[in-house]
Amino acid sequence: MSATTVTLIAKPGCHLCDDARTVVDQVLAELGREGVPVRLVERNILEEPELASRYAEDIPVVLVDERIHGRWRGDAAALREDLLR
Repeated sequence: MSATTVTLIAKPGCHLCDDARTVVDQVLAELGREGVPVRLVERNILEEPELASRYAEDIPVVLVDERIHGRWRGDAAALREDLLR
C-alpha cells in the first residue's frame, strides 16, 4: 500500500497555519501508530510564487494527494476520515 501524501501550504508567522500543523501532526502520528502510511509535505507560499498567487488568502490549505481537503481551520476528525477513505 503506498503512502497518502498530506500537503500543508502555509507561511511562517501565521497562527492559523501553526494550528493546522498541530492538527495535521496529531492525526498523522495517530495514523502512523495504527500502521497507516501517510507522509507530510510542507510548502511555504513565501518561497513559491505560484502558491502565493493561488492560495494567499486561503492559508493554511491542507491537500490530500493533491486535492483540497480544507482551508483555514484544521479539523482532526475530518482529516482522519479523509485519510482513511
